[in-house]
Amino acid sequence: MSRDRKAGGNERPQNDTTPAPAPEAVPAVDSRLIAREEGVRGYLNEFRRKMRSGELGSLPVVIAVIIIWTVFGSLDSTFLSAQNLSDLSQQIVGTGMIAVGIVFVLLLGEIDLSVGSVSGLCAAIFAVLNVNNGMNQWLAVLVAVAGGAAVGLIQGFFFAKVGVPAFVVTLAGNLAWNGLMLQVLGSTGTVNIPSDTIVAEMYSTIFHSPATAYITAAVGVGLFLLASLLDARRRQAARVPFRPIAEIVLRTVVIAAIAFVAAYILNQYQGLPLALLIFLILLVVLDFVLRRTRYGRQIFAVGGNIEGARRAGISVPFVRMSVFTIAGTMAAVGGLFLAGQIQSASQTSGGGNLLMNVIAAAVIGGTSLFGGRGSVWSALLGALVIGSIQSGMNIMGVSNAVQFMITGSVLLAAVVVDSLSRRSQKAAGRA
Repeated sequence: MSRDRKAGGNERPQNDTTPAPAPEAVPAVDSRLIAREEGVRGYLNEFRRKMRSGELGSLPVVIAVIIIWTVFGSLDSTFLSAQNLSDLSQQIVGTGMIAVGIVFVLLLGEIDLSVGSVSGLCAAIFAVLNVNNGMNQWLAVLVAVAGGAAVGLIQGFFFAKVGVPAFVVTLAGNLAWNGLMLQVLGSTGTVNIPSDTIVAEMYSTIFHSPATAYITAAVGVGLFLLASLLDARRRQAARVPFRPIAEIVLRTVVIAAIAFVAAYILNQYQGLPLALLIFLILLVVLDFVLRRTRYGRQIFAVGGNIEGARRAGISVPFVRMSVFTIAGTMAAVGGLFLAGQIQSASQTSGGGNLLMNVIAAAVIGGTSLFGGRGSVWSALLGALVIGSIQSGMNIMGVSNAVQFMITGSVLLAAVVVDSLSRRSQKAAGRA
């Protein structure tokens, strides 16, 4: 027996059931690393791979903006004038603010149908407290915004704790908050907001000095470059894929070109609108919250896989309630800007096609209706698409009926693109 074992050398006895050692696993290679090693050719291959797998990002909405501006600019040169583009940058702020809150809700795969009524209610609260009752305007603003946050928290509680579907809660809220707005406004139904109030000035103030717009563009580009370098350094230290310096520089050059061209166009008319500046600052802050904080990752986790998020120790009720609170807060802020735009709060505030426009802006901008995918910049891009269509058709003298049909068609097209994108990602095993 000993000779058999010696002769067999490393051979295992036939009755030995010990499993053979598994071959060493080959580590997966990140496709981004391959692209960066291959240079320009690698990036082109990576771009084609993303297109085939449905990872479209902001590409469809950027193409849509280019097409819309090209069509309306060719039909009437007034559309691309510095004055019209400057007015457009102000007009999209109110809708865009509310759409930011909708983005947070959509990231959970839910919907909020009450944001229009909430915006009107908060505008009415400010107008009645400040104009009718003489309350300090800053305190009135805080009360109005706090009111929006409270409404969102209440709706979030019924959704997250009681278990009522978000669609039903916010549909009921749409009716209830609209009724409360009418009650707050009283028998007159309209409260005019003086032009020297903070709400009106936040919308109408324009920095006429050309240096302001250029300095703002330079600061924005500098912050983007700094954030990109710090992120690359952090990723490199963690030994995960990071963007090389050349790619960061290229991205910064593109951002700088967009920022300084926008500053130049604004300076050709009057200058940088304060409303646009506030909007951009809020987008930067909320984008940081979503992409760079633990709370932001929790939102994406709950929206992507609620059961997986719960098993990972994430407090799903807290995330849900907080997201609806953010939506109510942004609805209040957007409502104040819309009230400042028309300098009044009335029975029609928050009504009309506002709800449709804010949801359309979030979806058209690239936020998925199915949850787990999107960005706060979707609100800016989507609002720009909606605003451009409305501005161009107003210049062309198109009726509201046709505008509604076209906007609805664009919304449907965005949802179709989102659905096809998700289907492609599932087929590629990336969803």
